[in-house]
Formats: sequence, structure tokens, C-alpha cells
Amino acid sequence: MRFLFLLTVPFVLVCASADGSVPEPATATEPQTQSAQAFDELLETLETVRRDFLSEENPRIRGAADIADGHRFLMHVLEQALLIQLEATPTHPRFEHQVSPIRKVNGDNPDAIYWTAVIDGGQVYRVRSNQAGAVYSSITIEAGGRSEGYSGRVAGVINDSQYDIAEDGSFEVILGGEPRERNWFPLPEDAVRVTTRHYFEEKTSVAADHHVHVPISIEVLDPGPPPPTPNDASIAASIRRVDHYLRSRTVDMPTPDPMPSWVSEVPNVFNAPQKPGTLAYAAADAAYTMAPFALGPDEALVITGRFPKCRMANVVLWNAWGQTLDYANRRISLNRAQTQLEPDGSFRIVVAHRDPGVPNWLDTEGRGSGSIYWRFMLPEGEIETPKARVVPFDEIAPR
Repeated sequence: MRFLFLLTVPFVLVCASADGSVPEPATATEPQTQSAQAFDELLETLETVRRDFLSEENPRIRGAADIADGHRFLMHVLEQALLIQLEATPTHPRFEHQVSPIRKVNGDNPDAIYWTAVIDGGQVYRVRSNQAGAVYSSITIEAGGRSEGYSGRVAGVINDSQYDIAEDGSFEVILGGEPRERNWFPLPEDAVRVTTRHYFEEKTSVAADHHVHVPISIEVLDPGPPPPTPNDASIAASIRRVDHYLRSRTVDMPTPDPMPSWVSEVPNVFNAPQKPGTLAYAAADAAYTMAPFALGPDEALVITGRFPKCRMANVVLWNAWGQTLDYANRRISLNRAQTQLEPDGSFRIVVAHRDPGVPNWLDTEGRGSGSIYWRFMLPEGEIETPKARVVPFDEIAPR
């Protein structure tokens, strides 16, 4: 009698002979397909990132904790690459969440929901969505370069003051094609990606609130036939998009030269807020300022200032890799609805490693360094630059 045993090694079926002995399995040589070659290239990129990007030669890394954070960042980038790029089809696109509480890349924001889709400047698209309670929404077109890399520029943005919104909050915008009087935005030939931003000012961080949903869809007006059946060449191309995306956010990540004027390189000192212009991945309607923070174990940072007149404003703590700290379980950001103002309308925010017992505490998670990032959406007039000073923690007392 002969018995069949299915082993846990994939696709290996072993037959036992009548005497119970098991013959050695034949060794199969993997065909040198295009997809296999692309997969090997992806593995090589991961090793390159581990060796070169996550090394002490990277100026972001100041110790072992930053290297550990870097490996987590790498996993988040890989997840984002797989989600957005692996099955990207510009002729049949779909929006995907760019970031989440457990996928933090590109300087994410606890008070925003972001959608992104890969597009082609030669197509015409219809985007349908709903304000869903957002205080600001926009559609940004990125162009130049490759969809899986950093785009060369922001080609344009249309915000919710520039398109018609129905009473129920719904709206639609046509991208590309012949000009239309309303609810239309042109697409340059080198358009590669569309990103939508939906900003909120709520008592909770909407990015961690599963009850907050922004419905959205994108379709080609003349879609043509279904996408071709995946084959060796197309799967190889998909893997290489993931590979390129991964490289573009690690070993090939571009560094602005010069750095934007609103980016401070001095710890605990903010520069004047400015709009980013055509800087890729920034919201053209916003003004920003950011600075590194550096605090000892028994120190706190007191930030004072005033919110400008604007559509939305918030401040966020990031780690060395531009990832928000844990906003699902800690208070690491504040928008205006979450900030308790002083009697004169100003704010006093305390960045500290433990709860000082005062309003407006931002929790560093015990990290001695990171970044503090401010956003001001559609600001009007001059924006007061936040002022910060380091004080002994024991001097922070309830008021």
C-alpha cells in the first residue's frame, strides 16, 4: 500500500514506497523569469537600504533607537509601496489611503485623511467625493518623474472654494480633457499622481477614528477594455515599481537644496511660516514651519503664540523619519479645537516626556529628539512665528 503525504514545503508532494522509505525530492531549478529577476532586485534593494540608509552615516541617526525606528519606517514604506504601486493601473485607477495610524510615511497628519491614485496625463478622469465634515478639502496634481518616485513638482491644486458642493456635501471634479466652466482641472502630459486632502478640526484625531469616513472614487471617462491579464512582464514591472518607490524614499530620497526657509535646523527655534510653492508632497494652500526639538530627561519645551485666521491649523510631533508619534493612544498633536487658549486668545503648549498636569501637553513618548511641525491651511494675513523656550520640567506647574 502506498500513502501520500503533503509536506509543509510549498508545492512538494512526496510518495512513500511500499517499504516506508521516502525518496529524496528532486531539486527544481527556478526558471529565470522576468518577475524572478525583479524580485531578486527588490531583495537587493532591501539589503542596500539596511546597509547604507540605516547606518550611522545617515545624519538622521543619532543612536540605536533611531536605527530601530528606521527599520519600522522601512516596513511602513514597503507596505505603502505594495498598497499604492503593486497593482497601479492608470487606465483603471482607484484611490488608496496614503497613510494610517500604522502606516506612517511622508510626514503624516492625525487631523487629515489622504487618498492617492496613480494617473496618466493623457486620460480624462472624474473624481467624486464628499466633504464629510472636513473643514478643508483639496485635489492636488503631481507631475514629472515617475509615479512610484518623488514627483518633480506640484502641477496644481483645486480646493473646496473652487468647485461646487451640493447640499449633502457631495461634489465631483473632472481632471483633464477639454476645459469646462466649473469643477474642472487641467492635467499636464506628465501628470503621474492625484492626491486628495481632507482636513478636520475635531476633539479627536480623525485619522485614528474609524467612524470618520471620506467617500471617494475615481474613474476614467473612456476606460476602454479591462486591463490585460497579468503576465511575467507586467508582474516584473509591478515589482520594479515597488522597488523604485522603496528606493525613492530611502537611499535615493532627494534633499531640497537649499532647504525651504521655513525649515529650521536649530533645535527648539522656529523660522517664519511660509507657503511651500511647488515643493512636491506639500499642500500649496498651506503655510508651514518646522524645527527639531531636543530635550533632556528633566526638561520641557514651552511654545507660545497665536493661531492666525485660517481654515485649519495644527501642530504635530514627528520622529527622525518624519513619522507622527502615536496619535491613536497619546496626545502628540493639537488642532485649534483641541487647544485651550489663554484669556488673551494666545496659546501655551508644553512639549514634555511626562504629563506636567497643564492643558495642551504634547507627549514626546520619552524621546529626547524629533521634529515639531506646524500647518496653517489657507492662512489670511501675517502668521505669528511660534516662540519656544526650554525650561526645567519642575517649573511647569498647573495654572
